[in-house]
Amino acid sequence: MDTAETIILFCFLLKGVCCRDFSVSLPEKIEALSGSCVIIKCRFEIKKEYDTDLTERATGVWFKDETQVNSVVFNSSTSSQNSVIRGNITGKLKDKDCTTVFYDLRSSHRGRYYFRIEGERGLKQTFKQDSVSIHVIESPHKPRVQLYVAQDQEEVLEGSSVSLRCSAETLCSSPPATLTWSSTPRIPLSESSRLQELISDLNFTATHREHGVTFTCTITYQLQDKNKTAQDSITVHVQYAPKITPSSSCSRTDVTVCFCEADGNPSPELEWHLSGRPVTNSSNTFISEERLSSTGLRSSITLHQSLTHTSTLQCVSNNTRGTARKLLQLPSSVERSNLFSVLIGVAVVALAVVLLCAVTYTCVRKGNGKRSQAAQECTKRRAQNTNEDNQDDPVYVVMSSAEAGTANQDYQDVIYSSIDLNSKSREVGSDSSLLSDYPVVQDCSGGLSKTESSIGESKQSEEELFEDSSQLYAKVKRRNPRKLETLPFLY
Repeated sequence: MDTAETIILFCFLLKGVCCRDFSVSLPEKIEALSGSCVIIKCRFEIKKEYDTDLTERATGVWFKDETQVNSVVFNSSTSSQNSVIRGNITGKLKDKDCTTVFYDLRSSHRGRYYFRIEGERGLKQTFKQDSVSIHVIESPHKPRVQLYVAQDQEEVLEGSSVSLRCSAETLCSSPPATLTWSSTPRIPLSESSRLQELISDLNFTATHREHGVTFTCTITYQLQDKNKTAQDSITVHVQYAPKITPSSSCSRTDVTVCFCEADGNPSPELEWHLSGRPVTNSSNTFISEERLSSTGLRSSITLHQSLTHTSTLQCVSNNTRGTARKLLQLPSSVERSNLFSVLIGVAVVALAVVLLCAVTYTCVRKGNGKRSQAAQECTKRRAQNTNEDNQDDPVYVVMSSAEAGTANQDYQDVIYSSIDLNSKSREVGSDSSLLSDYPVVQDCSGGLSKTESSIGESKQSEEELFEDSSQLYAKVKRRNPRKLETLPFLY
């Protein structure tokens, strides 16, 4: 650069410093969400001679579409309620900061806006050369979701760390907009957010469960009348080794049929190994395959019955990420194990039944013994009561020695209860009623002349009766009164 050019550049810069002019710095275009707010970043410059006129009492004015008086939509010196647009100058005009916030914008507020500064004395300047265009939108812009993996990987591999980043353009709102994550199918999420930059990161370790999952980031603006949202999504594709499902098994009808299902990404292949060797279609085996999904495969094999007794069957699945194997149990061994299980079950049930019967029999025997003992005790009590009753009511028979023999000859077949000849300890009493109940038989050979009237004396005692050796007394328990009445007594 020559000397002349240097001098010209120096003079130009010096003019900018020493010769200040009126100017304003505004964004060319701003987007605002309908029903929300908008922030206008603004700074201005004035001529040096008006610096003393710029005080704390300076006023900021905004015009819409033109700079006529009837185009004023906001004036900081008047109440915000009286303005066409509710707003506030958040910057300090004394410091030449005219940053302004407009609230509750509507589609009718779309247009170009001009700023004017008014200070003390002669400071009144409208900046017509520069303006800002405000565009009001009805819905927010979608956030942006990006996928980050390790530098040496082009695909998401199972076990690797994955990061999803959601970022959104900042629009004015009160309260500020928020970013949230969701997934389909739903899985637990752990996120970190930087709301100042409106960026949210979602980090996780990839597994086969995340394959095909769609992650969605949603930005939400909480407005006065309703919430407004926008969202962006990304579907994660994870590569993983095959996994054989636990439901793979064998069944037996007329033939033995086994099936095996595997899932993997990339889509796996399936092979059958019989006794350690790969199997193909033949006269003894038949193999078929069915594609279940982009990652799932099902294969079935039909075996001749002769192969199921000595052979072992294995399902093998593989893709570029690995190999999986599963040994299947053939029906013959299954049947033997099932039979053994059934026999054990039957034995256990039979043992339980026997024990139950033994316990029941023991309880019944004990119950019958107790009832028999109780019956015997009851019978004894009844016999004792009967004996006591009969003993309390004795029957006295007095016979002569001559007639006693005749009576015994005529009634040898009659059996009576025991006769107590020595029962002197029991008092009979001297009551005449007692003697009237028991007849007296006279023994004529003994020369006694007791009359019936003398026997009926009520005052005769038991000792007097026993003093007469010609008489025989017997105390008889009355068991059958009818037979006693048929005896031929002599009076």
